[in-house]
Amino acid sequence: MRGKLPQKSVPLAFIGADETPMLYANHFVIQNQQNEFILTVGQIAPPMLMGTDEEKAEQLEQVDYVPVKVVARIVVTETRLKELIDVLQTNLKGYQERTRGGR
Repeated sequence: MRGKLPQKSVPLAFIGADETPMLYANHFVIQNQQNEFILTVGQIAPPMLMGTDEEKAEQLEQVDYVPVKVVARIVVTETRLKELIDVLQTNLKGYQERTRGGR
C-alpha cells in the first residue's frame, strides 16, 4: 500500500556564497515568454566626457551608444518571480524602517 511520504523540514545551506564575487548592478531588463521571465542584470557607466562644456558637447556627439556589461541573466517562473518580488519588498521595507525610523 502506497501512502503519502511524511513531510520533513530540511534547512538550506548556500554552498560557496562567500567565494562568489558580488557584482554591482544598476541596469535591469525583464522579458517574458510563456511562463518564464528572463531578468538581465547589467552595469552601465556614462561615457567619460572631459574638458570645457563645448568640448564635452563635441565628445557627446561622437557617442553612438552606451555599453551595458551584462553580469547575469536569470530565468524564473511566474511563481518564483512573485516570490522574488515579495522578498525584495520585505527586505526594502525592513531596511527603510531601520534607516528612517519607520517612516
